[in-house]
Amino acid sequence: MGKEVKRRQKRKEDKKRIVISNLPFEVWSYKENPNRHYCGNQIKTSKYTVLSFIPKNIFEQLHRFANLYFLGIVGLNFVPVANAFQPEVGVIPICIILAVTAIKDAWEDLRRCKSDKVINNQECLIYSRKQRSYVKKCWKDVRVGDFIQMQCNEIIPADILLLFSSDPNGICHLETANLDGETNLKQRRVVKGFSQQEVQFEPECFCNTIVCEKPNNHLNKFKGYMEHPDQSRTGFGSESLLLRGCTIRNTKVAVGIVIYAGHETKAMLNNNGPRYKRSKIEQRMNTDIFFCIGLLFLMCLVGAVGHSLWNGTFEEHPPFDVPDAKGNFLPLALRGFYMFLTMIILLQVLIPISLYISIELVKLGQIFFLQNDLDLYDEETDLSIQCRALNITEDLGQIQYVFSDKTGTLTENKMVFRRCTIMGSEYSHQENAKRLETPKELDSDSEEWTQYKCLSFPARWSQRPTTVGGQARAQPLRRCHSARVPIQGHSRQRSVGHCESSQPPVAFSSSLEKDVTPDKNLLAKVQDASLWLETLSDTKPAKPSLSTTSSIADFFLALTICNSVMVSTTTETRQRVTMPPSAKALGTSLEKIQQLFHRLKLLNLSQSFSSTVPSDTDLGESLGANIPTPDSEERDDVSVCSGGNSTDGGYRSSTWDQVDIQGSGLDASLEEVLEAPALGLASPELCYEAESPDEAALVHAAHAYSFTLVSRTPEQVTVRLPQGTCLTFDVLCTLGFDSVRKRMSVVVRHPLTGEIIVYTKGADSVIMDLLEDPACATDSDMEKKVRKIQARTQKHLDLYARDGLRTLCIAKKVISEDDFRRWASFRCEAEASLDNRDELLMETAQHLENQLTLLGATGIEDQLQEGVPDTIAALREAGIQLWVLTGDKQETAVNIAYSCRLLDQTDTVYSINTENQETCESILNYALEEVKQFHGPQKPNRKLFGLCLPSETPPPTSRAAVPEVGLVINGKTLNAIFQGKLEMKFLELTQYCRSVLCCRSTPLQKSMIVKLVRDKLSVMTLSIGDGANDVSMIHAADIGIGISGQEGLQAVMSSDFAISRFRHLKKLLLVHGHWCYSRLARMVVYYFYKNVCYVNLLFWYQFFCGFSGSTMIDYWQMIFFNLFFTSLPPLIFGVLDKDISAETLLALPELYKSGQNSECYNSMTFWICIVDAFYQSLVCFFIPYLTYKDSDIDVFTFGTPINTISLATILLHQAMEMKTWTIIHGLVLAGSFLMYFVVSLVYNAICINCNSPTNPYWVMESQLSDPTFYLICFVTPVTALLPRYFFLSLQGTYGKSLILKAQKIDKLPMDKRDLEIQSWRNRQRPAPIPEEAQHTHHPVPPVPEQDFRANSPKSSSPSKYK
Repeated sequence: MGKEVKRRQKRKEDKKRIVISNLPFEVWSYKENPNRHYCGNQIKTSKYTVLSFIPKNIFEQLHRFANLYFLGIVGLNFVPVANAFQPEVGVIPICIILAVTAIKDAWEDLRRCKSDKVINNQECLIYSRKQRSYVKKCWKDVRVGDFIQMQCNEIIPADILLLFSSDPNGICHLETANLDGETNLKQRRVVKGFSQQEVQFEPECFCNTIVCEKPNNHLNKFKGYMEHPDQSRTGFGSESLLLRGCTIRNTKVAVGIVIYAGHETKAMLNNNGPRYKRSKIEQRMNTDIFFCIGLLFLMCLVGAVGHSLWNGTFEEHPPFDVPDAKGNFLPLALRGFYMFLTMIILLQVLIPISLYISIELVKLGQIFFLQNDLDLYDEETDLSIQCRALNITEDLGQIQYVFSDKTGTLTENKMVFRRCTIMGSEYSHQENAKRLETPKELDSDSEEWTQYKCLSFPARWSQRPTTVGGQARAQPLRRCHSARVPIQGHSRQRSVGHCESSQPPVAFSSSLEKDVTPDKNLLAKVQDASLWLETLSDTKPAKPSLSTTSSIADFFLALTICNSVMVSTTTETRQRVTMPPSAKALGTSLEKIQQLFHRLKLLNLSQSFSSTVPSDTDLGESLGANIPTPDSEERDDVSVCSGGNSTDGGYRSSTWDQVDIQGSGLDASLEEVLEAPALGLASPELCYEAESPDEAALVHAAHAYSFTLVSRTPEQVTVRLPQGTCLTFDVLCTLGFDSVRKRMSVVVRHPLTGEIIVYTKGADSVIMDLLEDPACATDSDMEKKVRKIQARTQKHLDLYARDGLRTLCIAKKVISEDDFRRWASFRCEAEASLDNRDELLMETAQHLENQLTLLGATGIEDQLQEGVPDTIAALREAGIQLWVLTGDKQETAVNIAYSCRLLDQTDTVYSINTENQETCESILNYALEEVKQFHGPQKPNRKLFGLCLPSETPPPTSRAAVPEVGLVINGKTLNAIFQGKLEMKFLELTQYCRSVLCCRSTPLQKSMIVKLVRDKLSVMTLSIGDGANDVSMIHAADIGIGISGQEGLQAVMSSDFAISRFRHLKKLLLVHGHWCYSRLARMVVYYFYKNVCYVNLLFWYQFFCGFSGSTMIDYWQMIFFNLFFTSLPPLIFGVLDKDISAETLLALPELYKSGQNSECYNSMTFWICIVDAFYQSLVCFFIPYLTYKDSDIDVFTFGTPINTISLATILLHQAMEMKTWTIIHGLVLAGSFLMYFVVSLVYNAICINCNSPTNPYWVMESQLSDPTFYLICFVTPVTALLPRYFFLSLQGTYGKSLILKAQKIDKLPMDKRDLEIQSWRNRQRPAPIPEEAQHTHHPVPPVPEQDFRANSPKSSSPSKYK
């Protein structure tokens, strides 16, 4: 029993890291330091050293089956009884291939090595006990347990626990752009107990022991505790950890102790570099290589059997059959086996060794042109496409399913305050709506204009009248014209922009987001609230009140306070504004207020009037200013969503604050603003740096009503009221937003009444369940009023959601002093715990966030990105199924789906909302039966569970009369589907749907859906998202695309490709995806053809040389043939060939289906090319054979014409495959052919005795003087290629392939081409659905009504759900 306890304790200790100060061990032996086992800070991302490069690189390259195969062939050639060529010569091809790859690897590794050297030699300040001061050392000398001093704008060298900050509040500000791409500043707090140091931190006095978790790659999760000499513990979390790679901002000096160093830091553990995947073509190619191996085995077996049979025809041993030393002859079977090995060496080229390196070079060329496409560059963000996965470009042309996030992917992620409801009264903000409509109209017109300029024929869905006359003629240059702009001008424009921006941009602060026009009706009520504010004091109200006046004040105070927004100024961006000690009084004088209004250019008092916070319930005595409140909760600063219906945030929880800490003397203070001299210049405008766009939108909205957030410290928040009074609230605790709770709360002490108030905002689905039960009201009138407020608020929430707005609920709660003390003690214990810390913190949050009083709700608009509807329509025409997986509520997501044309007004939309598995199954069965009545029992052209379903596509006329089907489903239903094993029925139903919308889905559910579709349907999937919550979905798909938007770069860093706009997906897939697939697929097929054709020449010769393994072509010529004469044309073909122009591919998205169906490279095309190669090799061998039959020419004189003919045939075959002809294509083909003659003439002239007894000396020179040589060099390729030419002619004349039709259109003049494309689009456009087919109601099976909605719900318009 004791051993088991010790074993458990040891396992528990293995999960911890213990760190102590290095200073006591500085003069001792290094072996006595307990920190010596931890990793140093020197990083090494390079793989090789000078000594290890050759063996290690060769070892890595031999992991490729092809390289291992050819190395085995080389070794076999050194066996005397099996060699077919000179062994030394046989080594040359594999050495060249390995050397080229090694040079590429060495160049890449050298760049990494130089980068490592620069990073490791950066300097930092490390405390030295010997010198009793901080000394400069390199980053590579930093060790765990060292004390590091950092200054403003300095990059952090390791993961450091913050112990001191020059900020009096114990705050250190970080910029994490190098880590996650977010430009807004993050706050880190000194560990509790160290924040009240008024003098410089003394490292030699640090005697504590730090216990924390083992190194891991969770950027936003960290937990541990500090054990003091008196055995007491203080907990800390990620809010006290400074991560390597971040930059110190707005803090003069910060000191900390190193916790993780080098490769154990969180940044390095997340640095996985480019991702490598196997593309679909590579998987297919590996299968076909095994077929080639089988073909090689068969040909070698024929040679071995033929050799044995041929030797058996001699009655006596022939003269060339030499016995061994004892005079014995080998048996025929053993001779046949040896000949089998010889034939493997002879025919080894059947396996294309150069194909692998050619594919790598082609993909590098494709990526180069992809990254330099100006149409995929975004001027606003100054970002172009990033290719992080180097070997799956061709998969972009075979995508069948696209899974997209909504917020920030389809939308701008620029949150604009749109509407609100307070105490059941709705304020529509019509003036603000008119302001937002103007940019929409301009964007719409400019989109049509750019489509018209890019394609001179009408677009399919752009038949809308413009709203501004003459708009098109006055449009500025936009992205879709960038192909016509020279790169020099483009770069110059960007550089000028960088020079003009002296300060980094503040996130979520565009004019669209900041400028909110107040509602007139609400302004009047705010004025009443401000008059009521004059009566507030510390006198306790007799009973709780639900008056509109007090609720309005509380509502706007909650918007202002309940967030993590940091205040800065426009003149000194990122200089935090705080209240100095002298200015932390309740208010300021009237004269100061007037100065403030004048110098800050505030809105007129009558236009921006509001109220202050009321006193609604009885409070106990003041809590005091010195409650011990440790700060150790984990905080996720990446993509934090402060609001309700989005799960786009990470985990970010409580920050405890002490209210007795003095204000900052470092930062720009409000007193400085108030005392600014009147020099005729306005005082700096306040800037708000938020961690999410939702927070910024609400703070800007409150500011529009003159509830202005002036200052924020960890202990206090200062709010300026409409009448100019500044109220400073003591912040007692902050419970940050996380995707599990879906809410945020802040606990403050009201400066007027002394009440302890909890302000909460979050998702309506969560907040509405946490409200106080109306039945607990003091009287019946109050109960009715509460129920009425909640019902009307819910009605307004539904209205906002149907309008596509993101909804948030605002609530409050007043708690007593005793209740808060008890809860605070419980919270302290949870934060100091290392085990089950997350669960305990969640439990404490649930104890506080209940019995809330509803104040109101907000509706925030997230506008669609430019070009999203057009992109979705094009992807759907291309045969791509688009699913939207979002955390937003259902009504919001459905409205956005209609706006972006994901759903159409004529669609039949099934909405499934149930948690019950049996109910879910019955609904799926009912929906399947109904859709099968219209669409038939089979879905055309899909694979289900790996099996291809029969394709029975109905004619367009009959299909047009059937309405399309859409499916809307929520996260709870997804749980029922996965837990109830209903995935097959769910997938079967989705096969009939044009679009699927999954709402309220978690990141885990997103990845599960992608994996389900990818694995069960055996389709190519693509996931696209912009936030940290999309990372799992991006990883699960065959191709992951990250959008570098408002939510940092976590999605980008986890993706295969990164783009800046969703509309770029259109050209990326339809143009570059098609080109990459078409080029590479046809190049792979050509390589198989080329090698099989050439190897068969040697095979046919064996029938005339007794299957002896000899060749009629010089071996050097054979080596040069593959390495030089026929290697460059396929590379140019794979990089530059365009079967169809970009304009035609964009205008006719259905051409993309050729890649989905693998038309260029499949089993049929592979075997056709093999058969064609056999035929051409027969022609190329037997025409010269019959020509020179019965002549006395030597073997090389016979082989040289065959070699020349085969080269001409193979190059002409390549020319027939090329769809684009430029001067580069012509020069490469002609150059390869001329190079053959030059090399052959030189080689045959100098090779007098190279291959005794037969030598190729002067053979080519003799052939060039023989007319027969020219005749067969003309007749043979024509005969060999005639069947292929005839087949291509018939295919071009009578073929029904869409690709062939598009190629014909491409050859027409511009005006005729546009007319043909327009005619094509008109034929493809579906006919309108008759009225009788537009069902507005579906019979519902006997299931609960709330579980299934197959039409428009009563609260929504009939046009939404058909």
